[in-house]
Amino acid sequence: PQVGRWPILYGYFRSSCSWRVRIAFALKGIEYDQIAVNLIQDGGQQHTQQFESINPMKQVPAVKIDGITLCQSLAVIQYIDETRPGPRLLPAEPKTRAQVRMISDLIASGIQPVQNLAVLQKKGSEKEQWAQHFINQGFQALEPILKETAGKYCVGDEISMADTCLVPQVYNAERFNVDMEQFPTIKRLNQTLLEMEAFKVSHPSRQPDTPPELRA
Repeated sequence: PQVGRWPILYGYFRSSCSWRVRIAFALKGIEYDQIAVNLIQDGGQQHTQQFESINPMKQVPAVKIDGITLCQSLAVIQYIDETRPGPRLLPAEPKTRAQVRMISDLIASGIQPVQNLAVLQKKGSEKEQWAQHFINQGFQALEPILKETAGKYCVGDEISMADTCLVPQVYNAERFNVDMEQFPTIKRLNQTLLEMEAFKVSHPSRQPDTPPELRA
């Protein structure tokens, strides 16, 4: 497809923040173009002047949509939820909507940033131990919260923005060998969500920039 017809997602196959947005696009049935920003190659393509002009934070994702550029995953998800038809990713009822935002923020602000690529590159040989520590710490808080809020999904029985955050974070946890048996609610929700088509098509193993050896 010709770039420009649909929203453009600048992302990286293994970026959990990019994956959140891919899940949301899939849940909403939104077609989009992808431009890969390789976070490893040549010292990281996110550091190029060209990409800095798109996102001054030099992070993925960035999304060009409706004549604007958005560059925080939760802002993108909330924007498409407010402007596009399809299943609501933020519930109408204020208490459940607040719970969805709380869980999303716990992951997106409280867990993921401390184990993202830029931080881990500073930790060198200690990076797995560092990532494990902070994911464990975050999941120890998230597990009892989800025990209270979860039904089939993170908040009740309707899919939400919280679910788009959970699955990519569990993928990171598994990459860094976190013992998921400690977190039965998180593990159950993740298994349920991974059966859904929106989570399959958006998976890091199935993206245009996925290396051949990591393709499913």
